Amino acid sequence: MIKELIVVEGKSDTVAIKRAVEADTIETGGSAVDRKVIAKIALAMERRGVIILTDPDHAGERIRKIVSSKVPGCKHAFIPEKDATRKGDIGVENASPEAIRHALEHVHTSFEGAPALIGLEDLMAAGMMVHPRAAERRMALGNLLGIGYCNGKQLYKRLAMFGITREEFTIALAQIDQGGITS
Repeated sequence: MIKELIVVEGKSDTVAIKRAVEADTIETGGSAVDRKVIAKIALAMERRGVIILTDPDHAGERIRKIVSSKVPGCKHAFIPEKDATRKGDIGVENASPEAIRHALEHVHTSFEGAPALIGLEDLMAAGMMVHPRAAERRMALGNLLGIGYCNGKQLYKRLAMFGITREEFTIALAQIDQGGITS
């Protein structure tokens, strides 16, 4: 049984979570997260803790941002897009139980206002920004570090927010450069 409540988008996500692990969920009901849902998530945070596990798409990232801004201290789990896509549809409900368990075993806690350990110049030097394959490289990095895909500016913030160390960053970069891009 997972202690924290898992925030998901809808009923089919809850079904997928329950196939993978024993856990309770809170469904946002889509990307318009109302104040009643936020109040429920805030109470869950006080009592048990919260893990946000939303779809690896624009709407899922929007929900993640809304919830984490209104309820600080949430943990974050990410499923790579390739593991959450079936027949062109992207969502937690499409992920295998193994992919869901993997995401929940590699949860990150956000530290708002944490100092950046990796600078924008580091990201540019690593080909994560202003590079012909920057998007692919960010996708691979996000998957390796378990922090999800994001654009260059968001990557900079997310690396700081999750306290990714220079060593973790360097090891992931070496894997990308040695093995080719694995998005």
